[in-house]
Amino acid sequence: MRWLRVVLLFLLVFGLIINAPWVFQHAYAAYFRRLTGQIPPWPGPGAGERVLLLSPHPDDESACCGGLVRRALSQGAEVYVVGLTSGDGFEWDAALLDRTLRPSPKDHRDLALRRMGEARAAAERLGLPETHLFFLGYPDRGLLHLFLEHYTQPYRSPYTGLEAVSYPGSFHPGAPYTGQALEADLGRVVENVRPTLLLAPSPLDAHVDHRATGYLALRLLGTHSGLKGAFYIVHGGLEWPLPKGYHPALALEPPPRGRGLPWLWLDLTPKEEEAKRQALLAHRSQMQILGRFLLAFVRKNELFSPEALPKAH
Repeated sequence: MRWLRVVLLFLLVFGLIINAPWVFQHAYAAYFRRLTGQIPPWPGPGAGERVLLLSPHPDDESACCGGLVRRALSQGAEVYVVGLTSGDGFEWDAALLDRTLRPSPKDHRDLALRRMGEARAAAERLGLPETHLFFLGYPDRGLLHLFLEHYTQPYRSPYTGLEAVSYPGSFHPGAPYTGQALEADLGRVVENVRPTLLLAPSPLDAHVDHRATGYLALRLLGTHSGLKGAFYIVHGGLEWPLPKGYHPALALEPPPRGRGLPWLWLDLTPKEEEAKRQALLAHRSQMQILGRFLLAFVRKNELFSPEALPKAH
């Protein structure tokens, strides 16, 4: 049984490191100072800028950029958020909310409506008017399929059974689940907003929807001269960010998957951190499962890269 004791000890130590009780805080702070001390500062968008934030799912906009949204608004910029999916493919969430081991397509569709409502509440807490939100309603966990295999032929979501945008309040109801339709809708949003800065996930992000959103952002940047880009990562590697939970005095260090990117440091005030925390709490359905992960993004800074991918040497 010696191996069992070793395994249990390893799991205990691993759990302590991930969840970082008070005894580990000073060690984490010292470690992060070493990692983040050389990152150049970024003041964030200023007066006259129009920011368009691409959010693959409801809650990504708050996790990646809640502090930036508050900063941009306070500095006179306009901020708009476009949600590419409504988060209707999260099986664990649908199972928990509907208390079933096998959530039905209707359960997933109901989850989408709930998450759209939560996104509106989060935006309000960040100071965004509802008119600055766009819900495209394309399939959760299906964006890369649209980008690669279903550019012209409709994709059927294995979670909702839908083949077209169907949720009330969506930008283009009835649009087929194709990459072509998705790009067309994004293009129309860009025409409406006329952004000067596009915020999007890096294609290095581990989540397939985030990677697809990053690819779409690169295509937009390639066809709109004068439009600048800044990139973020939410799913940055095993257990990142550490420690889990709410640690507002700690720094957010560059993610393992973002190694090689030229990161910029957006310093947050305590009020901006609290606004971000409140926005994340508005995503109540996600807090039940991912609460400690999401709150781990409430740190004294946010990180953005002017490049989507590391430059080739």
